[in-house]
Amino acid sequence: MKQTVYRIIVCCTLLAFNLSGAFAQEAETTGSYPKIDSLGVNDPLIQVAFRAVNPENLPAGVAVMDITGLMKKSYTLNNLSYIDNVIGGFNSSGIWGMGADFLVLVDGFPRDLNNVLPTEVEQVTVLKGAAAVVLYGSRAAKGVIMITTKRGKTGERRISIRANTGLNTPKVYPKYVGSAEYMTLYNEARVNDGLSPLYSEEDIYNHGSGLNPYRYPDVNFYSSDYLKKASNRSEAMAEITGGSKLARFYTTVGYYNEGSILKVGNTKDDYVSRFFARGNIDLALHELITANIDANATFYDARNANTDFWGGAATLRPNRVSPLIPLSYLEENDAPSWALINASNYLIDGKYFLGGTQLDPTNPIAAAYAAGDSKYVSRQFQFNAGVNLNLKDILDGLFFRTKYGIDYAGTYNLAYTNNYATYAPSWTNYAGTDMIATLTKYGEDQKTGNQDISATAYRSTNFFSGQFDYTKVINSDHNLFAMLVANGWQRQVSEQYHRISNAHLGLQLSYNYGHKYYADFSAATPYSAKFPTSNRMAFSPTATLGWRLSKESFLKESTIFDDLMLNVSGGIINQDLDIRTDDNEMGYYLYETILQTGGWWSTGGDVGGESATEFQRGANPNLTYVKRKEINLGLRGSMWNKLLSFDLNYFSTRMDGGITRPTSIYPWYFVQNGYPSSSIIPYVNYNIDDRSGLDFSLYLNKKIDKVDLTLGVSGLYYKATAVRRDENFAYDYQSRMNRPLNSQWGLESLGLFKDPEDIDRSPTQQFGTVKPGDIKYKDQNGDGIIDNNDEVFLGRWDNPLTLGVNLTAQWNHFTLFAMGNAYSGGNGMKNSSYYWVRSDNKYSEIVRNRWTEATKETATYPRLTTTSGDNNFRGSDFWMYDSDRFSLSLVQLTYDVPKSFLSKDFIKELSVYAGGYNLLTIAKERKLLEMNVGSAPQTRFYNLGLKAVF
Repeated sequence: MKQTVYRIIVCCTLLAFNLSGAFAQEAETTGSYPKIDSLGVNDPLIQVAFRAVNPENLPAGVAVMDITGLMKKSYTLNNLSYIDNVIGGFNSSGIWGMGADFLVLVDGFPRDLNNVLPTEVEQVTVLKGAAAVVLYGSRAAKGVIMITTKRGKTGERRISIRANTGLNTPKVYPKYVGSAEYMTLYNEARVNDGLSPLYSEEDIYNHGSGLNPYRYPDVNFYSSDYLKKASNRSEAMAEITGGSKLARFYTTVGYYNEGSILKVGNTKDDYVSRFFARGNIDLALHELITANIDANATFYDARNANTDFWGGAATLRPNRVSPLIPLSYLEENDAPSWALINASNYLIDGKYFLGGTQLDPTNPIAAAYAAGDSKYVSRQFQFNAGVNLNLKDILDGLFFRTKYGIDYAGTYNLAYTNNYATYAPSWTNYAGTDMIATLTKYGEDQKTGNQDISATAYRSTNFFSGQFDYTKVINSDHNLFAMLVANGWQRQVSEQYHRISNAHLGLQLSYNYGHKYYADFSAATPYSAKFPTSNRMAFSPTATLGWRLSKESFLKESTIFDDLMLNVSGGIINQDLDIRTDDNEMGYYLYETILQTGGWWSTGGDVGGESATEFQRGANPNLTYVKRKEINLGLRGSMWNKLLSFDLNYFSTRMDGGITRPTSIYPWYFVQNGYPSSSIIPYVNYNIDDRSGLDFSLYLNKKIDKVDLTLGVSGLYYKATAVRRDENFAYDYQSRMNRPLNSQWGLESLGLFKDPEDIDRSPTQQFGTVKPGDIKYKDQNGDGIIDNNDEVFLGRWDNPLTLGVNLTAQWNHFTLFAMGNAYSGGNGMKNSSYYWVRSDNKYSEIVRNRWTEATKETATYPRLTTTSGDNNFRGSDFWMYDSDRFSLSLVQLTYDVPKSFLSKDFIKELSVYAGGYNLLTIAKERKLLEMNVGSAPQTRFYNLGLKAVF
């Protein structure tokens, strides 16, 4: 089945590209064409649910980004680069803070956001309000991002070429102490724990001297021995478009390649590449019939050496092993050692052998040379077609539209996996010269030469929609629109038994009088197999009222307002996105009882035991949809001859009926603890969450002398609160209800214990042995014990306020564009291994501010310990930090070469540009926010590019 689908899509893709060229040629050579009546792809319309509207009639709770216009002044590879800057309502927690489960549609089909580049995109529409998303059913309950790709334009053939190249430079690397300092500090940690020092003063001196780094290692993973100063990313793409009334076509093809910052061993050949081809045609088959065919193919590859370099950089202590040891340290007459080395498959550059120890027989640097390599392969094929029928012979203004799509995505890993041996030297010294006396071998060289295929996965999606829509204008003032739509798609994913389905009917009835008074009723009837048969269908109604105040007599002659539109909308959307198990698995059959056999009851004595049947979950025949209940108010318009334009939206949303297994509303005997455990508590629609806030977008346009200026400010401020939860806390201050959804909880710290007397005077802390230098916590309930009952609300990890600022300045043929983002109100927790240094962890520079007897009045870090440090390394405000920041995310200068300098017969347009990305962060905790631990670094990107039109 999978191969059949694969072949069908490939054939359809090739057919679409061939038809694109064929119809283009026919369009250019045919003299007359029938009238084409479509959605108007050449018109400046805004795509919303199942239709396109004039900006004047844009529904409430909708925002749009002109990606084509933005790309002329700010190049990017990510469609979301602009979304939290150019428009309001989106942040790291999704649309209106509802999470990452928003629906992504590409040309109306559910597809991956990362499988379409901004160069391929015409427009991105963000549907936020309930009334705006309801026609897409349950799956759209947390918002929709609609991506509309470019289509052909009527006119002569037009070829556009774009090329870019640039450098990624790391922002900041973690800083760890060297070998000598680590060994000194580790000795201190052991003494703190009542143990004797592990390292002698002589060993510490030798590791710190640098006289022989192979015998006394001091490995720095972030040195220029292993890392480049920058890595390159380059891409090139071409677009071809043209056509006539008979056929319009658009084709684009492109490739990008990004290298690695690593240069050790085989990592220097690491890369990520993407090749894509997309094409579409729009056809006038008849005066009353239009059609379109679209296809896309994407080939993604990522090659990596088989090493966890960044993970090792964060964990391997600097004194543990020398990864590469020169052959020159071997004695010429040491036949046994030379026999081992000569038998090795891995002599690096003919000068080094791979070092190891009994405790560290492998290491990331040796693996980079010898462990082989792997390549992640992804292939995506997408095909869709649509037909539009003008049914004016039946009823003037009536259309039928249908479309069908089929997508296939496959991924797998190709790998050459090798085992390798390392060698631990025993050192000696002859006449002041260090030499290797003997070698001990760990592991074996095994290189099969076989390429393994693993992690194969596939995903196929089928989509269908059909709709009748009717448009009528009566006496030029009464504007009617009605639509009935059936929409559904089904996705099959490898290793998942149950297919993911989304099916529903939708109805929209809209009226406006003279584009002044608006009324809209939109509804959907979602269907979901996640519920009992009787509850699988629901009804989701929404309503919207609009009033264009600027057309009223009291504002019609106003010199202040050019346009002023007030909207109010509300509704209820039934959704099954949140019907999931406690471990976030797909939520099918959660309404049914689960019985498990095979348990064993012990009867004691010599009798043995008896088999048991255990209840794991009770049934709930009333399980139903989670309901998004919402009301929002919108105000948009422009002032002073479009000097200022604005779009403001207040929203209040309640997610009612989140599922849980609420022990607090059932008798205690519904749960059997011990072994075997048993519970007959079912999943119930119980939890309630509230979100409310304001999103806004303001643009100021002003010409000063010869400079055209545009300043935009967009943002979102919101509150997200847990209204009802199943909980049973002994103390009210621990209740999660009426607290932010994204709360951080932990202990309130009171500094560090100064001495034993301080510990004796304080409540008993239950998290292990406490000594001077450990963190002291507040006893919230006054019971004289510090335990989990003393955890309190500390803050929220997300940012309730998000701001985006963008500036465009045009002078002569130069365009300067700058974009920055501000985030406020959030907190983070310093809980990575860089901060929570315990046991045998690698020591970061943070520990230099540790508590000692000498620094106990000024220390900002607890005492060092070789234990797990459970008392110190747990959630508390001691580790909290303020995540407020401003980031200068993009600056680009573009020069459009005057057309008078170009050849009209060859190059029609030419632009060159230089840009910088992720350039600056202003924050109290800048280094922390810009630093990655255990993964590749964050980077700044500097880009040069050009675009030419032929």
